[in-house]
Amino acid sequence: MTRTVVYSTAMVALVAATAMTMTSIISPAWVSLTVPSPSGGTVTDTIGLHRRCGGSSSAGGTGSCVPFPEASRCDDDGGRSFCSMWRTTGFLMSFAVVAELATLVGFLVILAGGRVKREGGWRVLGGMLAAVAMAQFVGMAVVAYLFDHDDLFLVPGYRLDTSWYLCTFSAGAALLAGVGLAISALVLPPEDGYHQLLGGSNGV
Repeated sequence: MTRTVVYSTAMVALVAATAMTMTSIISPAWVSLTVPSPSGGTVTDTIGLHRRCGGSSSAGGTGSCVPFPEASRCDDDGGRSFCSMWRTTGFLMSFAVVAELATLVGFLVILAGGRVKREGGWRVLGGMLAAVAMAQFVGMAVVAYLFDHDDLFLVPGYRLDTSWYLCTFSAGAALLAGVGLAISALVLPPEDGYHQLLGGSNGV
């Protein structure tokens, strides 16, 4: 039987996962480049799901951001493939956020619904958490594949950055929360098991 404390712990993990997912979407830091500038300082290029930002510390540290992928990048066949895959990751991450928020609502409903809802609610929440983790793992894998194979990232110095790792940690937290719910439901005894035993002995 899944206890209140187990649901509460899993919900805290999901809150952390949701925060990491949102940050990874907002922050343009899935892939980044920092190299020395010929004129001194450094040149940076940070790429997110929807924006690409660049700047130079020798220019006063100011930078600018543009939409990404750029329309010009998506014109030829290879570019269209890249754009489709990159935008797929954006869609998967947006789906993950919606699913995470829906799952948080499910946690609140089950925690407020008493023991009966807790007895069976783990199945629904576990499935939703698995969907969240799967969407993020796939998105993470797509970006990693493009990082390894697309010409855009052939320049030495590009690396997977903070947002990619946040996506990974978020997916792992959601998966662990779902697995924890399932294990607790199958392993822990019913909350009122001892009460039933005492009640039965009193009735003899």
